[in-house]
Amino acid sequence: MSTASKPVIIIGTGQAGTSVAREFRKLDSDTPVLMLSSDDGAGYYKPNLSKAYATGKDADGLITADAAKLAEQLGVEIRPHAMAAFLNPQEKTLRVGAETLEYSQLVLATGAYCKRIPFEGDAVQRLQSVNNRLDYSRFRAAADNARHVTTIGAGLIGCEFANDLVSAGKQVTVIDLLSWPLGRLLPQQAGEALQAGLAELGVRWRLQQSVQSLTTHGEQTSVTLADGEQWDTDVVLSAVGLQPATDLARAAGIDIGNGIVVNAQLLTSAADVYALGDCAELGAGLVLPYIAPILHCAKVIAKGLVGEVASLSLPAMPVVVKTPACPTIISPPPVGAIGEWRVSGEAPDLECRFEGTNNELLGCALLGEVGKQRMAYQRELPPVM
Repeated sequence: MSTASKPVIIIGTGQAGTSVAREFRKLDSDTPVLMLSSDDGAGYYKPNLSKAYATGKDADGLITADAAKLAEQLGVEIRPHAMAAFLNPQEKTLRVGAETLEYSQLVLATGAYCKRIPFEGDAVQRLQSVNNRLDYSRFRAAADNARHVTTIGAGLIGCEFANDLVSAGKQVTVIDLLSWPLGRLLPQQAGEALQAGLAELGVRWRLQQSVQSLTTHGEQTSVTLADGEQWDTDVVLSAVGLQPATDLARAAGIDIGNGIVVNAQLLTSAADVYALGDCAELGAGLVLPYIAPILHCAKVIAKGLVGEVASLSLPAMPVVVKTPACPTIISPPPVGAIGEWRVSGEAPDLECRFEGTNNELLGCALLGEVGKQRMAYQRELPPVM
């Protein structure tokens, strides 16, 4: 096969993979593109996973286009249920099942896995986690007949699911090691305002606590905390974070840090291999599992695929937390930033500024009505990179 006829291969049909394909087709309508999907390849908007239950949407209801329709929209070939087993960047080949595929350029959009904590007890296998549409299908099947759901983790996903599930009439208990929800992103006053908003909706909190064990109690699961408190629940949802999916790249000898290490052009340490999205480390340990950075990265990679040199620059991109009980927008300060939070207002309408040693704005959290100032803050905040 000549180099000219070898396809660009994109591993992953989530937001990252499809964004690259869409941007690439704006620049090149002829080069063949093959997308490999570990699932059925259907298109959907991943952020909707944590707000679908209360609106009554099942997994199929989240689909915006099936694999065939998505392939037609993007002008590519999509292979559903096609897992890449081995990557040889020196020979520029991928092994998928019994087939060896050649590529001209490769994009790794392999996403992330849900982290698992090794709890004690015989009901650990019942743990649910949601990171994709098929996960959501399994979770919804378990939750449909449930009265009570226990969520482990009070980060972004844990809080969003808590809001969604309690809005759907479920009893919800949230467990976290930290003293307030979103404890790594919000100052205490803001975290407590979010906690109060969700509590008013019906969420029960068990903070500064850890799970000791999960044991079978008939059809239910008995949750035991480290302090000995115990209750029975119908479903346990683990929302303790994501782990970038780096196995394929690691086995191929590509540099790995917190994720697949890329340079300013989104190139990995292997020639003609790019990475973006939840699997990629964008610099100095920075992994950004959000939609907005993906769209910026996709444009850079698309230009690289057609031979243009483009470098990634990321403006401030505040994250909207899907907690209507207490609307929250966050732009966290850089890791290791020196400064302090300054909070003004009265809960739930709080304006939180993280200011550096020279009073420069490095991060913010806007709650309630203060969220209307988002665009002004976005202009004032420094770029991410």
